[in-house]
Amino acid sequence: MTQNTPLWTPRHPEKTLLADFMRKCGQDELDYQAFHRWSVENPEEFWNTLWDFCGVIGEKGPEILADGNKMPGAQFFPQGHLNYAENMLRHTGDAPAMIFTDEKGRERILSFDDVRAQVSLWQQIFRKAGIEKGDRIAACMPNLPETAIACFAAASLGAIWSSASPDFGPQGLIDRFGQIKPKILIAVDGYFYGGKEIDCLAKIKSVQPALKGLTQIIIVPFLKDAPDLSSFEGAQTFGDLSANLSPEELSFASVEFNHPLFIMFSSGTTGIPKCIVHGHGGTLLQHLKEHTLQCDIKEGDRVFYFTTCGWMMWNWLISAVGSGACLLLFDGNPFYPDGNVLWDFTDKHGVTLFGTAAKYIDALKANDIHPKETHDLSSLRTITSTGSPLVHESFDFVYANIKQDVHLASISGGTDIVSCFVIGNPISPVYRGEIQGPGLGLSVDVFDDSGKPIPPGAGSGELVCTRPFPCMPVSFWNDEDGARYHKAYFERFDNIWCHGDWIERTEHNGLIIHGRSDATLNPGGVRIGTAEIYRQVEQIPDVMESIAVGQDHEGDVRVILFVRLKGGVALSEELQKEIKTRIRTGASPRHVPAAIIPVTDIPRTKSGKIVELAVRDVIHGRPVKNVEALANPEALDLYKDLKALA
Repeated sequence: MTQNTPLWTPRHPEKTLLADFMRKCGQDELDYQAFHRWSVENPEEFWNTLWDFCGVIGEKGPEILADGNKMPGAQFFPQGHLNYAENMLRHTGDAPAMIFTDEKGRERILSFDDVRAQVSLWQQIFRKAGIEKGDRIAACMPNLPETAIACFAAASLGAIWSSASPDFGPQGLIDRFGQIKPKILIAVDGYFYGGKEIDCLAKIKSVQPALKGLTQIIIVPFLKDAPDLSSFEGAQTFGDLSANLSPEELSFASVEFNHPLFIMFSSGTTGIPKCIVHGHGGTLLQHLKEHTLQCDIKEGDRVFYFTTCGWMMWNWLISAVGSGACLLLFDGNPFYPDGNVLWDFTDKHGVTLFGTAAKYIDALKANDIHPKETHDLSSLRTITSTGSPLVHESFDFVYANIKQDVHLASISGGTDIVSCFVIGNPISPVYRGEIQGPGLGLSVDVFDDSGKPIPPGAGSGELVCTRPFPCMPVSFWNDEDGARYHKAYFERFDNIWCHGDWIERTEHNGLIIHGRSDATLNPGGVRIGTAEIYRQVEQIPDVMESIAVGQDHEGDVRVILFVRLKGGVALSEELQKEIKTRIRTGASPRHVPAAIIPVTDIPRTKSGKIVELAVRDVIHGRPVKNVEALANPEALDLYKDLKALA
């Protein structure tokens, strides 16, 4: 199969919600590239029509876009008022809104009416605690229904929500929540992972004194039905707080379009995490657009994403309820008791969109798990992958071993925009190794070092966005003059958002991400994306995964490759030769590492991303500024004082 032959072509593009929307905009031809161009050239008409098409509850105000030539500084719907939670909770009835399961097989199903009733109880608890517009509510929670429900309740009052997963250590929680001073902390008593019970109460107790302004801790029982809080001053269970409450009619604070909704955190591997503030309106419109138009999510669909509450994909997932979809929530190890657990869940509940990280697909491949052979998967229409680049061979694996007739959408954006810059669409073909294109309304381009666009097929450069868009962060927390915000995105190119991804536009106008631009390698002054190396190395059966970094050496930079091998496999001269040959022929001679070193673990963030910058610091003897951001910080010790790098 050649690169020019699509892996997937939509059967009925004219029946998609995107096709309906294009007709609303006067575009009769189903040409995604042309419609994308129209959407960025006519931002007021595009976003105004999207508001109406998605039935957004709220007041637009008389103006759609003010200062549209300023970035930052542009304002969408500057006089607009709405509430994210009101739009999330507009659906009623006894159809399932949330289906939850964990690795122990415990299951709960909540209808839309159930969810609204539970939001009412949390809303009342928050009101009794004195929560007002602008107050912060933080959560250290697994991916439970209660987490999404409490988030909706916070948003309904105009409070600001921030969450982290319960596997964060005490310092990681303090580094995040200590900056935003929450009034309430919601936490779980413990959780299950890989068959183990992990208690959280001692950790939450240790964090409590560091959170200045904290007035209440709400414990959600999960590990035990009745956790012992007798020695935990200031903590009460949700059950105790709601015992005498009954569901009431929901009310929603009408807030400004850009009123803060979420505070999210950068990965924090190069210092204290940045606190990125996202607003009600931008988040709502962008998520409705991505779900409805880019992923063709319809009322009654069932949407699953394997994510923790410390990753922005959780925020993205829960917004699908606003489209009338049912959220499929899973918490636990996706390979416990075996690698079929998520596919069992998919079959049992008819998942229509299955979202995961690229590393999960790599793990299926490495462990010879072929869902196509063991599961029905007839309900499954879309698979989305993010977190790291999805390499060409992983596209092959999905179509050969998961499902042949499925829309595989590699997507990428991030915490910075709580959504995607580049994403799939249901009316265009999928080509091997390629993201289908930029998101509608986002003027994505590829720039060289001098700020000039790079044409399709002419090489890699910086992912930029050249015009404003509604889901730009409202601000950074505690950044009164906006200096840190400006430095993060607009220092490289004036009035242009520079995202920090190293990307290439293909001849199909698809996109391939080669890694973070600050982690690109520069041997001989030529910039190389690390994903190009991983793609070659991880085709070798004996290699489980790898990480490549640049080492300063004799006035230049040389490529160092670390490999985690399959059990019982040694890094022989023969295997080293195979790795180097594969890289030389599949990528280029410049990609070939100067040294290959075996390791037993590779450090990664809580959301599963490998941390090249942290490894680069370690091999140069520099301290890693925030090891609390890592899921496995002990792995960094494997890279210290290596004789092979002397």
